[in-house]
Parts: sequence; C-alpha cells; structure tokens
Amino acid sequence: MWNNFLWVVLPYLVLASFVFGHIFRYRYDHFTVTAKSSEMIEKKQLMIGSILFHIGIIFVVGGHFIGLVIPKNWTEAVGISEHAYHIVAVGIGSVFGIMAFVGMFLLTFRRLSHARVRMTSSIMDIIVNLTLLFTLFLGMASTLIANPANPGFDYRESISIWFRQLFLFQPDASLMANVPVFFQLHIISAFLIFALFPYTRLVHAWSVPLTYLKRSYIIYRR
Repeated sequence: MWNNFLWVVLPYLVLASFVFGHIFRYRYDHFTVTAKSSEMIEKKQLMIGSILFHIGIIFVVGGHFIGLVIPKNWTEAVGISEHAYHIVAVGIGSVFGIMAFVGMFLLTFRRLSHARVRMTSSIMDIIVNLTLLFTLFLGMASTLIANPANPGFDYRESISIWFRQLFLFQPDASLMANVPVFFQLHIISAFLIFALFPYTRLVHAWSVPLTYLKRSYIIYRR
C-alpha cells in the first residue's frame, strides 16, 4: 500500500500542486513573484553562496534530466558505454552537486545566523532553504555512499524507467521497491520541493531577466 502511495499516488498529487499552484499564483498573486533580495543587509555571503548554488543547480538539473529522461539504450546507441556514462555522471555530477550544496549551506547559514536577514525571512523561506539543503545532501549521499554500497544497482534501469512511466500514466511501483533508501528519500524530498514551488519565492526561477541585457544603465548619486 505504501509503495503504491509513494510512487504512484504521491507523484500526481505533487504534479497537481505544481500545476494548479502556478495557475493560482499567476492569476491572483503574480506581483509577489520575487526573490526578495536582502543584498543591502549582507552582501558577501549572499554573493558567494548564490553564485555557487545557482551555477551548481543548473548543471545538477541538467544532469538529472539526462539521467532520467534519456533512455539507457539511446546513449549506448551513440557509442557511450555504461562505464563511460557512469564516470562522467559521477565525476561531473559530484563537482556541481558539491557546489550547489556548499552554496545552499552558505545561504541557509546566512539566513539563520544573521539577525537582520532572519527578521526579513518568512517561515516558508526558512523551510525552502532547509528542504533544498536536505535534498542536495541526500543527492550527494546517494551518489557517494549508496552507489558504491550497492554495486549492482543501476538507477537507469529502475528510477529512470519509473519516472518516464509517470508521464505515460502507467507508473510501475515495483520498480522502486528495491531502490536504496538514500535514493528514495532524495526523491521524496524533491517531491516536497516541487509541491511547495508555486507558493514560495522559488517561482522567481521563471522570471528570467532577459531585458536586463539591453536596458540602459541606472545612474545612482549620493
């Protein structure tokens, strides 16, 4: 029962929250789509943490997309062996995963330890930071601990297939039954992020500032 709930029912509840939450936010509250920058309060930790997190997370998301969406036989068909794929995925993924984790740790530490930043933070801001930090930690633990401890496990033959089945509305929960616990917890924590996404400052991810590239300089005078 729990296996079916976690890997069949829960993903669609999260998807519903993600889709309809965005529609509601845009329809009734879209003027609150902002990162609520606190740069004027503290800049150094924000700059280092933000750069590390954002660069790292872009490549982490890209790596997840390749691993989950592109079938194993496709990469083998273009001449990428499983061993080569694993080396690249673990090597590059670990570097950017550590970058994202360190960046989010700095941002979370800053939000909790700096009194003025903490006063401008909502409860949801803190929950989002902690959830992102925990999810990144579980992702690194899955890569660096669970993978070596389970040499016969290949997530592309279980998690990836299950993930693609979700979009065909035919998820097979049995594929997730023997997935190592770190991977399962990582996926569940990611579910929580996607469920909360429309109701938090995370929605600023969709506000790509393309006009920034062509806008005029803003002149400030003392």
